[in-house]
Formats: sequence, C-alpha cells, structure tokens
Amino acid sequence: MAESRFSVLSEEFAAAPERYFGQLRAHAPAHHEPAVDSWFLSRHRDVRRVLTDHEAFSTAPLQVRAEPVMRGPVLAQMTGAEHTAKRRIVVRAFTGPALQEQVRTLRANAVELLDPLLARGRMDVVNEFGKPFAVRAALDVLGLDRENWRQVARWVAGVGEFVTAVTLTEDRRRACLELAGELEAHLAPIVGQRRRHPGADLISALCAAEFDGVAMSTREVVALIVNVLVAAVEPADKTLGLLLKHLIDHPGQLADVRRDPALLPAAIAETLRFTPPVQLVPRRAERDAEFAGTVIPAGATVFCMIGAANRDPEAFTDPDRFDLHRSDLGAARSFTAAAQHLAFGTGLHQCVGAAFARAEIETVAGLLLPLLDDVRPTPGASYRETGLYTRGPDALSLDFTPVRARARAAAVPD
Repeated sequence: MAESRFSVLSEEFAAAPERYFGQLRAHAPAHHEPAVDSWFLSRHRDVRRVLTDHEAFSTAPLQVRAEPVMRGPVLAQMTGAEHTAKRRIVVRAFTGPALQEQVRTLRANAVELLDPLLARGRMDVVNEFGKPFAVRAALDVLGLDRENWRQVARWVAGVGEFVTAVTLTEDRRRACLELAGELEAHLAPIVGQRRRHPGADLISALCAAEFDGVAMSTREVVALIVNVLVAAVEPADKTLGLLLKHLIDHPGQLADVRRDPALLPAAIAETLRFTPPVQLVPRRAERDAEFAGTVIPAGATVFCMIGAANRDPEAFTDPDRFDLHRSDLGAARSFTAAAQHLAFGTGLHQCVGAAFARAEIETVAGLLLPLLDDVRPTPGASYRETGLYTRGPDALSLDFTPVRARARAAAVPD
C-alpha cells in the first residue's frame, strides 16, 4: 500500500474500514494524515502502549475536541487525586447495588418500548428501539425526566458529533455548540434543584461531592452529566444492532446463544472486539515516540485505531472471523481492566461504564432473543455501517413472527 495515495479519511475507507486494517498494520502502522496533521496507529501493541503510557501520551486533544461542548473538563482529562475522586463517584452509579437496581429499570424500560414493535413482527432495531432505549436508560441513571427524551437525544447527538468528527465544517461546529449550550441551559437549573433537594441519583451524588473540601461548581457537575450522557448513549444502540446483525449472520452461533443464554456475555464481548462502536481514541504525544521505525514528533495528535487493533493477528487468532467461542477473548474479563480487546480503552481512562454497558445489552438481548422466532433481515432493506470515530449501523430492519401479548408476558422475566 502506497501511504501517500491512501487516506483513512477517504470514502473507500469509510465504506469498509476493516478491508484496510491489515494493510495499515503491515505497511503503515504509524500512518500520517496530512489533511488533519495526525497519526493513526493500527497495531494492538502500539495502541495499548499509547493508552497505558499516560506520561508520554496525554488526553490533551479533548481540551479542543470535547471540552467546548461538554461545557467543562471531562473525566478523561483529569489526573491524580481529582480523577480518582470524581471517577469513583461515577463508577458507584454503574456498579454494585446501584447496577442491580438499574437492571430492573432497564428491563421495564425495554419491555415498554418493545411491546408495540413485537406485536407487528417488524422493527428497526437501531432507530425504533436502540436509540430511544439508550437515551432513556441514561436519563434513568442520572435521575432525569424521560418525557423530553427526544429533545435530550437531539442535544446529545450534537455534542457527540462535535466530539467524534475528525473534520467538521464551520456551520456544523456552530450548530453543535448551540445544541451544547441548550443542553447546559436545561441541566443547570436541575443541578441547582438537586443541591437543594438531593435524591438517590447520580446528579445528587455529584452535587454532594467535595474535592479538596470544595464542592464542584454547577458547570463542573454539568460537564460530568454531559460526559455520562454521551458515553452512555453513543455506543449502546450501535452495540445492540451489531450484536444482532452478527448473530443473524451466523445462525449456528445464534442457535448456541438461544440454547445456552450463559453464552450471551461472550457474544457481546466478541461483538465489541469484532466491531467496536468506538473506533478512534485521540491522544497527544508529549515527547517524540517511535513506532515501527517511524518517529511521531512531540505535540502531534495520535489516533488509536481500536477497530484495527482488535483485529490484529498478534492479539487474536483468525481475527477477521466472528466467533463467540474463541478461546483468546475471555468473556469473564472482557468487561474489566484485564480485557484483551480494547473496545473500552485500557489503563487509567478505561470506560467507567463497562459493567453498565454489559448489563444494558445483556438485558435487552436476553429479552429479545427468545421472542424473535424466524428472525431475518427485512426483504429489500439496506444495511450500512457508518462513522469513522464511532461506527455502527444506520438501521437494522428485522422481520420475525409477531409476538402476542400473552406470549410476551410469559417470555419476559419479572
């Protein structure tokens, strides 16, 4: 592959990035894109090195990519005692007894949304179910009202576009900043109300927390709320759609999961490895760094290519094959800091919501799979995955045997 004639920003790459991962790893493991003056790393060992060496590779790019729309610093920008203290607050909302309570809410939320879709025997898993479910689930964790979830989804989409766009026109930049401002204006009064009347939700916990004896400002709390919203919403619908697509494309493995639901975590983990919803993670080189004979200069932006790293044959056997039974993944550790795949990142800034993501997708898939008899792609429906920074299906239309209310009630656990 002639690097000068290849671009990860091209339409060809956007159509099917996985076709180029092997070429990148073999011929340009440190690939430079002049249009954005950034470096793209594709080997598993290189990506892991960048994500775990926090002194040599900082999260400084987020000051430009995230902070303007998050309305303040996000967790990934923090270090030391501040990072430890604030991360701990957020983690508590996604683990332990709090997570057990959330699973009950997730199930009820899913049943409510699925009810009319199951009755008609056809649904777009991404747009009719996955996206509204992900937004509503995030609102539940935060203790926010679900009634205006569509408006919140619009605001969050604008924030997500700003954060994940590798290139952004000035018009879209302004539009995203306006949406972020509207979201902040919506959240700030709620933060004030939770300070006066705290509850058992994450926002109340953030309002009550102190760092060095000082409570967080309203803007700091808003920044963390937006951080949680984007992190919880952006990947969820993509992962669910990709999971179902891969299982339907591999009917033997779909039958295995239906026969043994204990295999579902492995199927989710393999989906995250095979097609991670977050494809790029940015860092800044704080000093010159060499990769495969190429020196990346200090100050340069480095994009870790998670999708390419997760298909590196040095890390996984036969990596371009979807196989939930693979022995080199380890479902039990795939949602922890010991994960071999890099879909949740790794190191200090590994995704705080990994356990919640597993619970969310496992709950929904556990409800859906027993109910979708004769499930198949809708005839004539197109399927396309899009996105460079985050990636997933635009839509996933499925046909199946309609499920009567009585059958639903019998199949859906309490």
